Amino acid sequence: MTSMNTPCFTVAMDLGVCQLRNFSISFLSSLLSAESSHVKLDNGSSGASVVAIDNKIEQAMDLVKSHLMYAVREEVEVLKEQIKELIDRNSQLEQENTLLKTLASPEQMAQFQAQVQTGSPPAPPTTATPGPPNTTQLTQPNSHSSGPSA
Repeated sequence: MTSMNTPCFTVAMDLGVCQLRNFSISFLSSLLSAESSHVKLDNGSSGASVVAIDNKIEQAMDLVKSHLMYAVREEVEVLKEQIKELIDRNSQLEQENTLLKTLASPEQMAQFQAQVQTGSPPAPPTTATPGPPNTTQLTQPNSHSSGPSA
């Protein structure tokens, strides 16, 4: 069972929903307590009280709807920015990959293709040729793929 005072999450959408939930609960509570006192005073005109309650409920629902729309719009903006950053990062990695392919020797490319097809990890270099620096460069994009995740 969760209480009304549960901590809000730091993710924008979760935070917005949590704040909206707390606001909506307190807003609806104040509306209902104010309306119940009005109903107690005005027992004779129950039809007018029902209409007044319906109007208050409609106002509260409109308010909740507008807050939810605002929270969704904010989350959409955050996601658009994340997509833009991911597209930029992907473009950067593609350029780096192309550069590394042009710098790699045919033997290194053949070895890399064989490793990709078999799914085996890269073998440590066994010779002291200029190849090992390029082999190290070929493995760099893999370290970039473990960036921050959302």
